[in-house]
Amino acid sequence: MQALPITNGFYTSPSLPASAQQCTNWYVNVNETEGALFPENLFGTPGSEFLTSSGAGSINRGGWIMAGVPYFVNGELLYRLNRDFTLDALGVVPGTRRVSMSDNGRQLCVMVPGGAASKGYIFTADPDTFTEITDPDFRASGNPQYVVFVDGFFVFTTDSKKFICSELNDGLNYNALDFGTAEADPDDIVAPIVIRNQLFIGGSETMEAFQNIGGAGFPFQRTGLFITKGISAPLSIINASDTFMFIGAGKNESPAIWSLEGNSVSKVSTVPIDAILQSITDVELEEVFAWSYAQKGAYFVGFSLPSTTLVIETISGRWHERKSRIIDPHEQVQIVRSRINSLVSAYGLVLVGDSQDGRIGSLDPETYTEYGNPIIRVVATQPFSVTPGESFTVPKLELMMESGVGNADVPDPSVIMERSGNGKTWKDGRAKRIGKVGEYDWRSIWRRNGRVARFEVFRFTFSDAVKPVILGLMGDLL
Repeated sequence: MQALPITNGFYTSPSLPASAQQCTNWYVNVNETEGALFPENLFGTPGSEFLTSSGAGSINRGGWIMAGVPYFVNGELLYRLNRDFTLDALGVVPGTRRVSMSDNGRQLCVMVPGGAASKGYIFTADPDTFTEITDPDFRASGNPQYVVFVDGFFVFTTDSKKFICSELNDGLNYNALDFGTAEADPDDIVAPIVIRNQLFIGGSETMEAFQNIGGAGFPFQRTGLFITKGISAPLSIINASDTFMFIGAGKNESPAIWSLEGNSVSKVSTVPIDAILQSITDVELEEVFAWSYAQKGAYFVGFSLPSTTLVIETISGRWHERKSRIIDPHEQVQIVRSRINSLVSAYGLVLVGDSQDGRIGSLDPETYTEYGNPIIRVVATQPFSVTPGESFTVPKLELMMESGVGNADVPDPSVIMERSGNGKTWKDGRAKRIGKVGEYDWRSIWRRNGRVARFEVFRFTFSDAVKPVILGLMGDLL
């Protein structure tokens, strides 16, 4: 028996015989203890616990934290989530598009992008007021689209190759002369981001850094830092682990996922992920959004695409997919991208808005369903062979899971193994038990797996609502 790699993460090549590595609703955990049985394991992604809802027709459009209090835009209303999980409706945010949000500690700004139809709002607590930004100078340099906060100012990118800022600590008042341009390249301005108190203005092909120099007039000045990658999806820019990531590209390039490293960027997406990004339309790409959070020592950054959510765990550097099982209006089971539509951390919880309705939930590693629905967890290995091009046998295969995790709801959980000689079609589908409650020494072993023509890919599917941990994979390849 030898250890077989199973923790390579998601790497599904456009040519499946080359690589059909699936990693759905599992993530790679790096074992920091020397001499561990396996240097890496697979842990199940967290389930979702229902907390409250704003109603069936009010899909989440964004979320934010101000002064430790979470706010969500669900449907056409801004809500405050209280500590007892009740919701306060605070104001009307018309439309269906995702919103851009930021705050200055006292005022929460909500921007609805949409070209000339964009709208901006300011909410102030204690007493609660919700006001549309109507200052004529707000649109003197174009129609504002996306917002960040830095050094006392709300900063907005506009649809006219300019960016503007509010008056100091006042999101309702503006000066027509307070605008800037990204002058190193004439590409369109797309969206802003702030990291380490430094403002970056992202264009369609490039990015420039600005700093607050104080004094009279417009306070932001170019620093000279210039990055030859622009923003392809304005809501994909996300702060994570003391840097930021985004989906972008340079001139005459296709989109990829990048991370700021010092004064430059490095690509963090793989070739299969780049292929997925290139397969969606420009309209779909513009709607891609990102979220990030840390939990149980793992750090996640997710990018939500039309049909899947791609997530990197930044400690291991490995990618995985997150998908949800839903029942559609025709009572049919559908596997869709992760339901997470926004994510904030408050009240000691990781709170999530929903893509299906107005519910708000919490991500919990010890919850093994998603609002009561099964979580379908799939991992497929790289292709294995003994001598390339020659047949071999697999008399024994053992998936080493944390066993004995059965419970009252699922007394005898099991996992299904399938095999493929081409990465496209699968056979066998044999289930093995992983141990009833207390059967800690139970082993999940598949014997007599027959002869393999050239190479073999093994796929394991697990959906029972019990603790999901794969320690490693062992096999006999002869």
